[in-house]
Amino acid sequence: MRRHYFLTVTLLSLTLASHANADGLFLNGVSPRSIGRGGTNIAHSDNGAIIFDNPAAMTNIEGHWLKEVAVDVLITDFEYNDAETPRTASSSIGTPLPQFSIIRKSDDGHWAYGLGVFTPAGFSASYAMTGLLGPQSYDSFGSLTKVLPSIAYAPNDRLSVGGSIGVGISHVEFETPYFLQSPGPLQGAPTLLDLQGTGAALIWSAGMQYQVDNSTTIGLTYQSESDFKLDGPASVNVLLPQVGASRYDADTKITWPRSLGFGVKRQVSDRSTFSADIIWFDWSDAFKNITVALNGPTTMGFPPVRETVPLNWSDTVSVRLGHEIDLGDSRTIRFGYVYHRNPIPRSTLTPLIQAITEHGLSTGYGFKVFDVEIDFAYMLTIGKDVNVTNSQFIGGDFNNARHGAVTHAATIGAIKRY
Repeated sequence: MRRHYFLTVTLLSLTLASHANADGLFLNGVSPRSIGRGGTNIAHSDNGAIIFDNPAAMTNIEGHWLKEVAVDVLITDFEYNDAETPRTASSSIGTPLPQFSIIRKSDDGHWAYGLGVFTPAGFSASYAMTGLLGPQSYDSFGSLTKVLPSIAYAPNDRLSVGGSIGVGISHVEFETPYFLQSPGPLQGAPTLLDLQGTGAALIWSAGMQYQVDNSTTIGLTYQSESDFKLDGPASVNVLLPQVGASRYDADTKITWPRSLGFGVKRQVSDRSTFSADIIWFDWSDAFKNITVALNGPTTMGFPPVRETVPLNWSDTVSVRLGHEIDLGDSRTIRFGYVYHRNPIPRSTLTPLIQAITEHGLSTGYGFKVFDVEIDFAYMLTIGKDVNVTNSQFIGGDFNNARHGAVTHAATIGAIKRY
């Protein structure tokens, strides 16, 4: 598939996404420190990713400047088989995800400003297997990147509030056999679909952080949904006699969900800190369906196409738990656990989006070298295999199927304070 169009977006946003198969399609954390402690970050203020997780925390950073750069490497291991593919097909993809953030706190500590670039969500799969239409490629790719200018204000020593208004950038690609779903003369027609789309949308977030006492901090954060209209090319090859193929201008509508999160951090001793986050994701509204409008066919006789692809996902609640131990000499070890249910109903599960993991285990380690704080983290996410008897998709290509998924996230970051 052609990805040269997305390279322009990558250069502008400084980041690239692969399958972030965590809570739905969202990562369990976007910084090494957060990932190492199970994705908890709403009540913390020790890293640059607070711009994404809770911008109110910026007034609580140590020092007046904080800069962080990090790279997450995501490796997805998916499996799929059905009646036409009795031998298990596999899809393994690894992609580096750069992250960047910078925060400036005023001298009096009441104001803070920040800018961050993050890739918190996406999906990707690549299979070569035999379906109802013979040996074919089943490829998918999607990403959500956020560029977030942020501001925070602390009216007193306990309370801080903050928010961000920025731009989201999304890109999707599908190259796959596809049976047309929408009612009309071509409903159920077998095709080979190659579709791409890129777009931008206004996004925002708001949060607060409150220090209950010297040992306990709580946080609350809301992130808006990201509603995109993606523009790009598409080609449709109808596999019926005397029909042929045509290129189109494609308009794809996809919505990434809003979320609401609550977090608490408790320092139980001089060297031990526990934290917990609970985050609700509104998948049922955002991923009810994906709509595609194919206009301007280049081949005479081909009609415009209006497709509604059913998804019908369910909302999820992510429970994240983290523990940090200060080992002394600027060394810290971290552990974490995440649980969230699989949001995809069996009837709309396909090998193109396999966000079915439910449990995550993580660990991390941090130390300091020449006043630079270095952090490593690793997270493993797993889920139960899912068996699909009757798919909702017309054509029967995904009936009697088994899906399996495991993901790995390895990350390294550096923080510099002034």
